[in-house]
Amino acid sequence: MKNKMMKYILALVPISLLAFFGLQSFSHSGTASADYKFAADDLQPTATQKKVENLVTEILSNYHYRRVPLNDSLSSKIFDNYIKELDFNKMNFTSTDIENFEKYRFELDDQLKNGELTAAYQIYNVFRNRAKERFAFVASMLSKPVDFKADETYTPDRENASWAKSKDELDNIWRKAVKSTLLDWKISGKADTSAIKDLRERYKRTEKYFDKTKSEDVFQQFMNSFTESVDPHTTYFIPKTASTFNQEMAQSFEGIGATLRNEGDYVMIVDCIVGGPAFRSKQLNPKDRIVAVAQGDDKPYQDIVGWFTDDAVKLIKGPKNTVVRLKILPSNAPVGSVPKEVRLVREKIKLEEGTAKKEVLNFNKDGKEYKLGLITIPLFYRDFEGARNGEQGYKSTTADVKKFLNELKAEKVDGVIVDLRNNGGGSLTEAVSLTGLFISQGPVVQRRQSDGEISVENDRDPSVTYDGPVSVLVNRFSASASEIFAGAIQDYKRGLIIGEQTYGKGTVQSLVDLDRFLKGEPEGVGQLKITMEKFYRITGSSTQHKGVTPDIELPSSFSASEFGESSQPSALPWDMIASTKYSPTSDIKDNELTKLRALYQDRLKSDAELKKLVADINFIKKSKEKKTISLQEDKRRKEIDEQKKKNIAELGDDLANETKEPEKVATDSTSIAQAKLKILKERRSKDVYLKECERILTDYILLNSSNQVKVTQVENKK
Repeated sequence: MKNKMMKYILALVPISLLAFFGLQSFSHSGTASADYKFAADDLQPTATQKKVENLVTEILSNYHYRRVPLNDSLSSKIFDNYIKELDFNKMNFTSTDIENFEKYRFELDDQLKNGELTAAYQIYNVFRNRAKERFAFVASMLSKPVDFKADETYTPDRENASWAKSKDELDNIWRKAVKSTLLDWKISGKADTSAIKDLRERYKRTEKYFDKTKSEDVFQQFMNSFTESVDPHTTYFIPKTASTFNQEMAQSFEGIGATLRNEGDYVMIVDCIVGGPAFRSKQLNPKDRIVAVAQGDDKPYQDIVGWFTDDAVKLIKGPKNTVVRLKILPSNAPVGSVPKEVRLVREKIKLEEGTAKKEVLNFNKDGKEYKLGLITIPLFYRDFEGARNGEQGYKSTTADVKKFLNELKAEKVDGVIVDLRNNGGGSLTEAVSLTGLFISQGPVVQRRQSDGEISVENDRDPSVTYDGPVSVLVNRFSASASEIFAGAIQDYKRGLIIGEQTYGKGTVQSLVDLDRFLKGEPEGVGQLKITMEKFYRITGSSTQHKGVTPDIELPSSFSASEFGESSQPSALPWDMIASTKYSPTSDIKDNELTKLRALYQDRLKSDAELKKLVADINFIKKSKEKKTISLQEDKRRKEIDEQKKKNIAELGDDLANETKEPEKVATDSTSIAQAKLKILKERRSKDVYLKECERILTDYILLNSSNQVKVTQVENKK
């Protein structure tokens, strides 16, 4: 998943080794394709881009963890990636175009070595011409009447389809695509004349944006087709993209708090910034697509399909405490789904809003009341500068959680839940020290460099802050540092891991400022994010690819083939190294796990909320098997009505709660805080995963009644 969760990648630090060892200056003679002559209006590579291509190739060949040889095999993968990057839905190129490009399949490796970009730009310029032909076709089609009574179907997802054999076949594909949009608008109540006008403006706008594409944009597309063939987390940033990335790393945001990028004609959510409105809404996920934006509660929606991300961001951003409404096509939505509406209140996103939070949950089981502590950790944060300067009370995940644990012990909670759902990672140091709050001293994670050298990160403090019953709640978007913590808790048998299989990101990246190696260039050269290490659990098992498998796995609508590291063809493989020495506790026993799983399975068959959850997930999975939609008005109306009913059943309460958040009569900080707390409690009552985690932890407490919180421990941890 390209650029997935980019803010949370572990250990993003400048590379010093490259400067120490140096990069040899080299030049190569061009290949035969260098004689290719570009037309006057073609986009062409610059001299600086050729140097950057050469430099990036050298760095990846010598310093990337994988050390993949740049040969014909890799060239073929780069070729396929680039074609997919340009025309992922196979709506522009014909099979003849692809056949003409085949001469480059095994030449791209040579061009990369030689600082040559002819093939990349020649392919792009053909794509550019084909796109212009498509715009002309749409304009022509919209001048003619559309028949909505014809009984025909359309397949929106063409990723696995064959390339169109002719221009006529492409015309028919586009005719159906345009007809599908017009039909949906017609069913939604938009007049035919208005629908045609709006769609005509959409494609004119798209064509205008398309004409704004610059040489540097093409260069980034091609270079990322190269880097993604090596590893999904290795990325090249042109200067303007590098600037945006650095701002995100600084955690400085305004608006709804979401990172966006273009994916075909859509503006897609890459991730939601921890603590922001989008994150807290729990209605937005990576790969969701934004199709329209509206200001306030009463302004009409503006269609943004075909917009550039920068322009969409300008529309979505706005003054804090103002309302923005989005129409969203969820990432896991079946073909032909109706967009859902999400209402958000813009805010100034601060790093503090992404810190850990504590709650006390009252849970009744068989007439007996239990108190469970809930600690939610949205990411692993650490004020590195404050730590270096020896500042007292510098911001730290471990320091905050330690304080919470001591407070929870004073409140005599029966157990603690650590919620790591949607936590994409952060500081490795914090993942290690946080583990140390629950275990005595010992290894937490192993790191392996590309040369095979292995180091171990240890918790060296023998004291334990909390030794009572604990569970860790994870989901498909728990990654990196979250997986290190959850994996260590599981390996030490210190607590129960509950939820979905985690993301599976077991690699660490470093950031290379390419300006250090190419000084004096007339244009900026950008940055390279490169994978340098892999993480391994103390058992020797990699967290890469497989992630952490929960002790008790709850139902999930996110499959490994669509979400997570294992969905990426170029992801580094899972493997093992030698186990390190460690002493597991006896807190979680195999026979207890067997009983807990049996109790959970019984509830899965009898509990109304769990049964509904499973039914909803099965409905989504079954609906996604459907690949076509009807273009006949009556049939399509029926399809949409059924989908709307499902949306209302699933999202109605959440959407209603969301509209309650910005109380117009209460804009002071105290009232806003109270409103947020009220909404949080309402969401907790509907959080099926958290409620089941409460049940499982309570079952564990009952099975092992000797596990009591020791509130008299001596605290020595710093």
